[in-house]
Amino acid sequence: MSGQHTVVVGAGIVGAATALWLKRAGHEVKLIDKGEPGMGASYGNGCLLASCAMVPVTTPGLIPKGPKYLLDPKFPLFMRWGYTPKLLPWLVKYLSHANDSDTRRIAKSLTHIVGDSVEQHQALTAGTPAAKWIQESDYNFAYADRAAFEADAYVWELRREAGFVPELIEGSAVQEHEPILGENTKLLAVNKNHGFILNPANYVKDLVALLVEMGGTFIQAEVKDFDLSGGRISAVDTDQGRIACDQAVISAGIWSKPLMQKLGLKVPMEAERGYHILFKSPNIHPRYPMMVAAGKFVATPMDQGLRCAGVVEFGGLDETPSKAPLALLRRTVAETFPQMQATEEEEWLGFRPAPTDSLPLIGEVGTSGVYTAFGHHHIGLTGGAKTGRMVASLITGQPMNLDMRPFEPDRFA
Repeated sequence: MSGQHTVVVGAGIVGAATALWLKRAGHEVKLIDKGEPGMGASYGNGCLLASCAMVPVTTPGLIPKGPKYLLDPKFPLFMRWGYTPKLLPWLVKYLSHANDSDTRRIAKSLTHIVGDSVEQHQALTAGTPAAKWIQESDYNFAYADRAAFEADAYVWELRREAGFVPELIEGSAVQEHEPILGENTKLLAVNKNHGFILNPANYVKDLVALLVEMGGTFIQAEVKDFDLSGGRISAVDTDQGRIACDQAVISAGIWSKPLMQKLGLKVPMEAERGYHILFKSPNIHPRYPMMVAAGKFVATPMDQGLRCAGVVEFGGLDETPSKAPLALLRRTVAETFPQMQATEEEEWLGFRPAPTDSLPLIGEVGTSGVYTAFGHHHIGLTGGAKTGRMVASLITGQPMNLDMRPFEPDRFA
């Protein structure tokens, strides 16, 4: 199917990867975004290639714990209460998956998306300038003590089943391994064969520049509609004009939801408001990226400084940040890294696309020629390269040894 014209909507990591793999397969590719490449959720994540991140948030026991978490000012879960009536239908469906069978099913499917993330990003960028942003590393989980680690036994069991078995470091050896950590961290679970991106925004920009260098096109425009008048996609309408195509890919993160409504599909997906603080020019930084279990945040030594990303808030697409999530994140960082000081701090708020079943939508919408590649919740950067390759394979008819049914975009119809 070389020589086909494909429009990819959304220039984050998923859209950029999809466009590159399609271009390499001989397609004429136009990548469209209403903003600059890499400046949405692909900008503000934890920079991780977290191959072991296949366990969803909705694990067994979440339902009875949820109200306690929301009312605990020290727990990194927040709600804008005025948004609750609108959130409720999504929340009921989301929490319905907080059981063992659904958790295992979701984790098994997500393993296919994230389990080989470093290799997939390396394959995407091999021999290109974008490869310089990929850093192989360990990925550490920091716990107060062994009891705190064992409280996560269910999650670690699922990771072990997927092939991720951590090496445990305890006592004073923790600070020898990671000097940035204070004495309140007494156990590290070290995961080998992971990685991170030194600068996610610049990484995506380089991928898009590579696409253009190969003869693809980037257009800054807002998509208004799709022409499906003949039963299949024939054009994408934008505020810059109509673009004819043989296929289209929707990979616009949370902004994919209104685009899907134009196709007659209502996707049960909410915006999870995610925050990060970038500590610039810190006097000390971790040797490897780490997840701090007590604060549920990731700390990554990127090229701009130390980025600490985490905290979950529900409250829609209002771009005004809340004070409480950032205050908690700042306080928890100070408790975890008591010796760390920075010359400057930069705050960020973005929107993670969270479907009710924690699985991204990857595949063709019926026989329309419109393909989906969005809904990655916390794993967008990690799974972006693999997702792009999967969508390109579907469009070009290349066989994949993978059951795509869990990701079908029609599953909510």
